[in-house]
Amino acid sequence: MSLTHSSTGMSVGKKELAVKRKNENDRIIAIAGNPNVGKSTLFNALTGMNQHTGNWPGKTVANAQGYCRTAENSYVLVDIPGTYSLSAHSPEEEIARNFICFGHPDAVVVVCDATCLERSLVLVLQTLEITDRVVVCVNLLDEAEKKGIKVDIGRLSDMLGVKVVGTVARKKKSLRALTDALDTICTQNDNVYRIRYPDEIETAVGMIEESLSGGLCVPNKRWQALKLLENDIALIAETEKTAGQTLSEADNVECAVKSAREYLERAGIYKNRICGVTAAAAVSASENICRECVAFTKKSYADFDRRVDRILTGKPYGYIVMLLLLCFVFWLTLYGANYISEILSALFSKLEVLLVRLLDAAAAPVWLKGIITDGIFRVTSWVVSVMLPPMAIFFPLFTLLEDVGYLPRIAYNLDKSFKRCRSCGKQALTMCMGFGCNAAGVIGCRIIDSERERLLAVITNSLVPCNGRFPAIISVISMFFAVGTGILSQSLSALTLTLVILLGIGMTFLVTKVLSRTVLKGVPSSYTLEMPPYRKPQVLSVIVRSVFDRTLFVLGRSVAVAVPAGAVIWIMANVNAADGTLLSACADFLDPLGRLMGLDGIILMAFILGFPANETVIPIIVMAYMSGGTLTEFASLSQMHNLFISNGWTWVTAVNVIVFMLFHWPCSTTVLTIKKETGSIKWTLMSVILPAAIGIILCVLINTAAGIL
Repeated sequence: MSLTHSSTGMSVGKKELAVKRKNENDRIIAIAGNPNVGKSTLFNALTGMNQHTGNWPGKTVANAQGYCRTAENSYVLVDIPGTYSLSAHSPEEEIARNFICFGHPDAVVVVCDATCLERSLVLVLQTLEITDRVVVCVNLLDEAEKKGIKVDIGRLSDMLGVKVVGTVARKKKSLRALTDALDTICTQNDNVYRIRYPDEIETAVGMIEESLSGGLCVPNKRWQALKLLENDIALIAETEKTAGQTLSEADNVECAVKSAREYLERAGIYKNRICGVTAAAAVSASENICRECVAFTKKSYADFDRRVDRILTGKPYGYIVMLLLLCFVFWLTLYGANYISEILSALFSKLEVLLVRLLDAAAAPVWLKGIITDGIFRVTSWVVSVMLPPMAIFFPLFTLLEDVGYLPRIAYNLDKSFKRCRSCGKQALTMCMGFGCNAAGVIGCRIIDSERERLLAVITNSLVPCNGRFPAIISVISMFFAVGTGILSQSLSALTLTLVILLGIGMTFLVTKVLSRTVLKGVPSSYTLEMPPYRKPQVLSVIVRSVFDRTLFVLGRSVAVAVPAGAVIWIMANVNAADGTLLSACADFLDPLGRLMGLDGIILMAFILGFPANETVIPIIVMAYMSGGTLTEFASLSQMHNLFISNGWTWVTAVNVIVFMLFHWPCSTTVLTIKKETGSIKWTLMSVILPAAIGIILCVLINTAAGIL
């Protein structure tokens, strides 16, 4: 998750191809395959790691590596991103293709889905075009058996001319055949299956292949000739970089390509049809192989998935289920997190007592004790106790939905809505990731291929609230709009919160549409969206991945900005200006704007000081109202409600606080992430100014309308 934007494939270079060996005799094995075939599960089982390389938010889109040892050899296994084809059309596909072609692996393991072997074999056949050192791993045999699908492993091996093994990646015992195959694979094999293209294509490929005797023969002459014929610009550029010469310098290659294309035009195959013809040949070959190797014992093996999809992706039930699920996830996240937050708060209170004693023993001056305990420690403890519990619940829930197979259905349901806004359905996934953390959502935008659409997703990601804003929103809702205790009050709070979230989602659509018609004009791009089968999730793996890949990563960034923020807040609340503290002076200056927005200067100042961490906004408001120099935590919401009422809050103030909490500048962690991901100050400033402007305008309109009514 700490990868930069360039390392995700937007600038594929040698650093993505670098592999570290433990010793010179280690063999490098690339683990390739379509998305959702259990490739990373297999990789983790062989290496003992919990790496998660993939194509959805929260997963990296770069190569991960681990080590595996058998009785005969030791291996460096490289888990490359999932791809449907080696004719790369996206950053992750480029990384996968480039590693197989130019990373010099000793062999490639292509993981296939036994429940959909026909689709997986296309990648196998394309890989065999490049290298004959291939092991085909037919995974998910258990799921295939449940669906009445039987794969003849022996027959498939005979037809492909390479070793084929069947596995269930979750069961390590089934992987023995794969490791045995690896020990014998790194040898020359001349009997592998080759795709037979139409005679005209074969002739044209032969014309180019003859010119590759000296230059640009990387890594396979026949396959290289085919890519030159298809005019695969990205591959040609990478090949020229590897070969150290341009196409025009490589013997008579350029002339041969021109002659081959002219020959095809005379045969009626024009330049824009070549890729389609070659792709059709690969698909046809895959179909022919599967006819002989795959048998079905059931008339329809996908009846269950299709019945469920009629509900989850059909109208109107698909949208109803999404809303109900969204409401349930928020309810479980918010109210499940309360108990964990209470435990953490109690723990930090005890630690604070110990810290005070330690500073007293060290005879630290009063001002230093104030900065460390009342400032740095208290702000940091607030951030951890408020942020960690929701993330610890939300991220696993999010990943469970991913493992079950529901997230792609969400993208499918929202794809038309985003298309109308001239964006793509993948933005729905990054938007969902933003509910956990906007910084993580911005990182998740790496999965969007189009730079224009990626910018749209980055700029609008903070229009949905992260878990740092949830506690403040839910507190205000509970105090002013869902008074009471028990399940009814909790359900009403969750329902009201869902309506607030829908406002954020609606604004995301609106702003995306406006931006796509103004500063980010363009035509929506197409993309491949797979509907994976519904599967039983790996709960333990989900927890590990969520904690280490997402929760701790985001929490670490938040703590890093909370530490200096705590010192600044304490200084402003304790250093006196002309007529009071710096905090009160700044609040008085902002009060006219705050009143116009239906707020006050203290509330606005709290939002500004909460820039490093949104969790501190409500505590700062409480601190300022109580004229105290330290952050204060109330024992109950009713006490806080009374404090706010005594300081002039009304239902209009509460509504505007919720709206401005929903639409204001993103936190410093998200801003830094936007700058790092876009590499642009311009887009970073727009990502800050745009939501703040929306929040100010809406608050002014609400306050004005309330005054008129």
